[in-house]
Amino acid sequence: MRWAWVQIDPSAIRDNVAHLRTLAGESEVWAVVKANGYGHGAVVAARAALEGGAVGLGVALVQEGVELRDGGITAPIIVLSQQPNEEVPAAIANDLQLTVYSLDAVRAIAAAGGRDHPVHLKVDTGMHRVGAPAIEAVAIADAIQRSPATRLAGVFTHLAKADEPDDPFTNQQLAAFDAALDLLDAAGHRPPMVHAANSAGLIAHPAARFTMVRAGIAIYGIAPSTELAAASAALRPALSLHARVSMVKRLEAGDGVSYGQRHHFLRPATVATVPIGYADGVPRRLFQCGGEVLIGGVRRPIVGVVTMDQLMVDCGDDSVAVGDEVILIGTQGDQTITANEWGDKLGTIGYEIVCAISVRIARRSM
Repeated sequence: MRWAWVQIDPSAIRDNVAHLRTLAGESEVWAVVKANGYGHGAVVAARAALEGGAVGLGVALVQEGVELRDGGITAPIIVLSQQPNEEVPAAIANDLQLTVYSLDAVRAIAAAGGRDHPVHLKVDTGMHRVGAPAIEAVAIADAIQRSPATRLAGVFTHLAKADEPDDPFTNQQLAAFDAALDLLDAAGHRPPMVHAANSAGLIAHPAARFTMVRAGIAIYGIAPSTELAAASAALRPALSLHARVSMVKRLEAGDGVSYGQRHHFLRPATVATVPIGYADGVPRRLFQCGGEVLIGGVRRPIVGVVTMDQLMVDCGDDSVAVGDEVILIGTQGDQTITANEWGDKLGTIGYEIVCAISVRIARRSM
C-alpha cells in the first residue's frame, strides 16, 4: 500500500452532526456532501451524517447525487444549483430534488417527463452568484404550481458573509429573503421547506435557520472561519492526512534541496523525504509560507519546493528512520496541524485544503 493516505473517522461526522442538530433546534439538518464529501468520501460522509441525525443530503451536481444512490443512499437529496437541461432526466430517474431559478428550468423538468417532482426555488438576496431576483420569484413559483411536472418543495437563498459574524450584510440578506418570502406567501406559495443557513449561518445567525439548515464544512469538524473557531470548538475533525518517511539523508551546511535549490542549509541537517506532493493536494508553495509536518510528535519545516510526488523535511539532528509516520494534517503526540492552519498560511480556507486532496490518496475509514 502506498505510503500516503487519508484517514477518515466517520464517528466524528456523526458526532458533529448530532452537535449541530442541538444548535439547529426545531430546524432540520441537511448535510452537504458535494465535492466527494469535501474530500472525505461522499458515501462514507453521507452515511455517517444520516446516522448522526441529518434528514437529507445536499450535492452540487446530478452525478454526485447518482453516486450516492449507487452507493445505497435512499435519503432525500437536493441538487443545490440549477442543472443543464440534459442532466434533468437522470435527476428524475434517481429521485433527486432539483433547484430552479428560471422558467426554462421548470419547462425542462416537464419535458423530461417529471411528475410532481420536488423543486427548490433559489432566490438571490445579494450574493449575486446564482438564483432568481426576488422580483421574478413569484412568476417562477406560479409556473411550478401550474405544471403537473413540478411541486414547490422549498425556497432558499445562500449567505455570502455568514462566516464574518459582525458584518451587517448577513442581516441585509435575511431581510431581503424575508421580503421575498412575504411576496411568495401573498401569492399563495407556502413551501414546506425554507432554508438559508450554511454552516456559518447555523452557528452564528439563529435568524437564518428557518425550517432547515444546510451544514457543510462544519459536519467535517472544520470551523467555517477563524472568527468562528471558538464557536466551533465542540466539532471534531474527521480527516487526517498521513504518510511515511521514504528516505533519510544527511546534508551539509550550504547544500541545497529540491527544484531550483531554493532552500540552502545554514547548518548540517538530517532531511526526510516524504512521498506525497502537489499532485496529491499539498500545494507546491507550502514551503514558502512556513508549512510544517509532524514526525515523532515534533513540528518540522518543509524545505524546498514541494514536488509533484514528494516533499522534503528538515529534521535537524534528530534520529528519523524510513517508515516513520508523518502527519501532514492531524494530531501526533501533543501537536496538531489543521486544515485551517494550512489555509491561513496559504491565504485560503480549510475548505479548499480538504477538497484539493487528490483521488490518488486512498481514503481509509477507521
